[in-house]
Amino acid sequence: MEQMDYQLLAQRAAADHRRHRWYLLRLFAKRKTAVASVAVLLLMTLAAVFAPRVAPYPNQGRGAMNLTQRLEAPSAAHLLGTDEYGRDLLSRTIYGARISIFGGLLIVICAVLIGVPLGLWAGYREGLPAAAITLVVELMLSFPSVLLAMGISIVMGASFVTAIIALIIPWWPWYTRLVQGEVQSIKHKLFVEAAQMLGYGRAYVMFRHLLPNILTPVIVMMLLDFGPAIIAIGLLSFLGLGTQPPAADWGLMVWKGAPNILDQWWIAVVPGCAMFILVIAFNLLGDTIKDLLEPGQG
Repeated sequence: MEQMDYQLLAQRAAADHRRHRWYLLRLFAKRKTAVASVAVLLLMTLAAVFAPRVAPYPNQGRGAMNLTQRLEAPSAAHLLGTDEYGRDLLSRTIYGARISIFGGLLIVICAVLIGVPLGLWAGYREGLPAAAITLVVELMLSFPSVLLAMGISIVMGASFVTAIIALIIPWWPWYTRLVQGEVQSIKHKLFVEAAQMLGYGRAYVMFRHLLPNILTPVIVMMLLDFGPAIIAIGLLSFLGLGTQPPAADWGLMVWKGAPNILDQWWIAVVPGCAMFILVIAFNLLGDTIKDLLEPGQG
């Protein structure tokens, strides 16, 4: 009889979870800005994935020069104009989306994979290892992230790969500190102590009981971090410490077009606007998810 009661409670809990999930989806669908941001992100991601098929001049998008049509203003042949090497700006912008979107994803996902387990350990455990993790996090957070990334890029050599690594290194401590604080606030609750009394191992308690209960702030932080990660990639490229020519990168394209922005404005404005739209879309989506998952926290 008691077992049947537990099964009934479990079924009711699962049903309540499903109803809550569909309720959140309906609320999300009513947010026009959120739906628009998802549409923009989906469109830009698909364009980046299928760049060779979508770009009107794929070879120019990859860096091939066409000096006979250099510095042409937007026209029917080149909807967004051409750059100083005669390359189609629309094709270059589409190819540049690959670096910004997938670079931002790499930075945030790798930072989560490094920072979350360390935060779980530092928050749940006590002793020298936890104290060492906390000390390293505090030391790294005491330096400006972009300056630290610039220094790493200079030492390792400028490239897309080194720019990603240079940004992951100062990025993961933010997740470690977030998760550590969340874990410390719930590790003495009844469900955690019950799991410990039943003899479950530390890893099982951390990943089966603690992690699911702190996922909401981690997800919100991830969504809000995509925009800054994209800007950071563009900044390193703008400074010559990221992606190198002839690869298409929005930050590099803005840097190339900045000196002649009054005469050939489209060279810098087109990739700059693309980056602005992508970052705003991620921020709007992140703010909406935060409002839905953490009501009353804004």
